[in-house]
Amino acid sequence: MSVFPKGFLWGGAIAANQAEGAWQADGKGPSISDVTPHGLGGEIDKKPIPGKYYPNHEAIDFYHRYQGDLQYMQEMGFNCFRTSIAWSRIFPNGEEAEPNEAGLKYYDDLFATIHKLGMEPVVTISHYETPLALHDKYGGWTDRHMIDLYEKYCRVLFKRYGNIVHYWMTFNEMNNTHTIPFAAAAIDVTGDVDHKTQQMYQAEHNMYVANAKAVRLAKQLMPDAHMGIMLSLSQAAVYPATPAPKDVFGAMQLQRRTFISADVQLRGEYPGYAKRIFKEHHFELEMGPDDLQLIHDNPSEYLGFSYYRSSTYADGTPIYGDTGGVVGRPNPYLKSTDWGWQIDPLGLRWICNLVQDRYNCPMFIVENGLGMKDKVEADGSIHDPERADYLKQHVQAIGEAIKDGCNIMGYTWWGPIDIVSAGTGQMSKRYGFVYVDRDDEGHGSLARSKKDSFETYKQIIASNGECVFEQGK
Repeated sequence: MSVFPKGFLWGGAIAANQAEGAWQADGKGPSISDVTPHGLGGEIDKKPIPGKYYPNHEAIDFYHRYQGDLQYMQEMGFNCFRTSIAWSRIFPNGEEAEPNEAGLKYYDDLFATIHKLGMEPVVTISHYETPLALHDKYGGWTDRHMIDLYEKYCRVLFKRYGNIVHYWMTFNEMNNTHTIPFAAAAIDVTGDVDHKTQQMYQAEHNMYVANAKAVRLAKQLMPDAHMGIMLSLSQAAVYPATPAPKDVFGAMQLQRRTFISADVQLRGEYPGYAKRIFKEHHFELEMGPDDLQLIHDNPSEYLGFSYYRSSTYADGTPIYGDTGGVVGRPNPYLKSTDWGWQIDPLGLRWICNLVQDRYNCPMFIVENGLGMKDKVEADGSIHDPERADYLKQHVQAIGEAIKDGCNIMGYTWWGPIDIVSAGTGQMSKRYGFVYVDRDDEGHGSLARSKKDSFETYKQIIASNGECVFEQGK
């Protein structure tokens, strides 16, 4: 009997801003990702500068090449494919009276193709793609105007795609508001620590309200849809650096900073420890009179999350974060990638069990992957045993978590085809099973070719995950 349940969702995940390109095609407006020449962890321009290279502007041209790219996914055996809808394709400036029909038509065709190839679309409504105009006018999610604009956007999507898209997530890695606030919440944090903290939690609160309104709307317009949230749980995979009590307690506090987002959106209320954070940073959240009731009455159904790595916490050590999670002191027991991300498949099993114990809800691992440098051999082959090993180890960890009693509904590998790195803007940081001929300066034919790991994932899916256990016997 298979460890993985029948109907388990196997697939891959991308984001529109990292793959589609065509940044001005068919009426699309600029998004916050269109002003990041070196990724979301680098400099940010106020507006796109003519003649300057922005990797997202063309990306891998998925916008025009998706039919061929999705055939690779079908060949691997995917039964689901996660992508996002670029908000500024639908409302170029975020406030138009009517949506952009050309943008809607593109996703009509994309989702129809996904279904035709035997896959379920899994859609993120807002994935680091807030229309730039809303950042410029309102300062992003610290302003409550964003709530109604987001609800309007959701209403258009649910009416248009409610019969073809059954799996939704409202925001990508909302808790990254604390580490990459421009990406996650379209905000520029300013001032002292207290003011920055207030801005981040206020933006999150407004997004909680928007999430609750989206869930309520989905119940009305798409009663059979599955509405989830999406968080970075690499943020929560924090070990104490030593058994020192201050390290242990500090690691717990850092972990709970991530779980606030899940507590509010899954349990329907703010936890007590959040109120202490607000008090110690000398602020109160600005709330509408019905916010807390709305959040309480409309919890999300499942927790989608990304997991790439774990980290450690030592008392007094400065902590920062990037698109992969928080970064603390290196763990001497783990190997690291070319970009310093530590590889910890057991950490994924641990996180799954934490989520099961804390929330007892379905979970969907919607991002997990290994960014590494690839070498194209003279014959065109690409040997990537490290990626294949990473994949097998993490799938096995998921299987063990399922044996532990974790309710895991699916797994989508991040970047089944090479795409632009969100954090660095690089193409050389490759995740895909499918190689794209493109370099960090934008040169290359954009031709696609398979890597060895393509067959590894194909075998895993064909066996419903069983081959990773058979190989370990």
